[in-house]
Amino acid sequence: MMGTTLPTPLYGLYRQEIGFSELIVTVVFAVYAVGVITALLVAGGASDVLGRRPVLTGALVLAALSAVCFLAEGGLPLLYTGRVLSGFSAGLLSGTGTAAVLDLAPPDKRGRAALAATAANMGGLGLGPLLSGLLAEYAPWPLALPFLAHLALVVIALVVTWLLPETVHHSGPRPSLRPQGMTVPSQVRGVFAPCALAAFAGFSLLGLFTAVAPAFLSQTLGEHNLAVIGAVVFCVFCASTAGQLLMGRLGAHTALPWGCAVLVAGLILVGASLAATAFPVLLVGAVTGGMGQGMAFRAGLTLVGSAAPEEHRGATISAFFVIAYLGISLPVVGVGALAVTLGVRDAGLVFTACAILLVAAVGVQVRRNPPR
Repeated sequence: MMGTTLPTPLYGLYRQEIGFSELIVTVVFAVYAVGVITALLVAGGASDVLGRRPVLTGALVLAALSAVCFLAEGGLPLLYTGRVLSGFSAGLLSGTGTAAVLDLAPPDKRGRAALAATAANMGGLGLGPLLSGLLAEYAPWPLALPFLAHLALVVIALVVTWLLPETVHHSGPRPSLRPQGMTVPSQVRGVFAPCALAAFAGFSLLGLFTAVAPAFLSQTLGEHNLAVIGAVVFCVFCASTAGQLLMGRLGAHTALPWGCAVLVAGLILVGASLAATAFPVLLVGAVTGGMGQGMAFRAGLTLVGSAAPEEHRGATISAFFVIAYLGISLPVVGVGALAVTLGVRDAGLVFTACAILLVAAVGVQVRRNPPR
């Protein structure tokens, strides 16, 4: 998952080298999300048929090919190709990896298993910009070394994957492998809808920091150090992991509305930082919002994963991630389009206002009608 956010602090360098607008930055990021969603829709249930290990292997191979595209530095077409391949990789990995961890866990440890899976997911997303920011700022070859490091990590991950036991076994004929789309079993739908909406709202904040934060920091707050930019994004994902840990103490049903409330507080602080041009306020808003996102996301994933029948768990979790990645892509492209006419600062203010309304509405809904 580190590879999916590795380019975040590097977008400014790519803009200088290739020459494109802030809208193109968000489109490059959205292309990644399109790849994620396509992989989830087309192959979201593939691991339920083929097994977890082959699908995880395919995801890692796609991650390696994505890194090769970035190493080639051939302009926007290769950037787009690398991001699409990275999206395919993340789409296969998100649902399949989570399902594999849940499969390997005893029934009484499912909550911890969901935490392990989502913490690895969020931890990787956070470490990507931190690693690339540090290497780009303080080491040679700023547009090459981060991806060489990622290739080395992918090789290690491939070895570990092949040492894992396979958890999917079919006693009779293997089910047919076909795209499952957005099919969610009927017994899960009452839980799925509110949890997926909360994930959509939380991931919109992650999308803001992953795609647009470098421009906010450099153009609005005057921060040009790539390591600092990567560290800010890292803080968001660290806070998300902390929120997931806190969810374990509160319980999923309690953490879902409370996560939305904390996320609203974080968004208000982010908006205030842009209005007042205050870097410390942005940092506090990033940590607060990330914690709220982590609480709501893990609560939703736990409820959905526990309610899903075993034979459809991979496809159901993949559908959950589809909604989440719509949240990480669509609002961000809107910010990029607004930035062309309004500027980065005002576009960020419009985004935070809309996101606050959305998250507040979701929080009120899950508070009044808890998912059952």
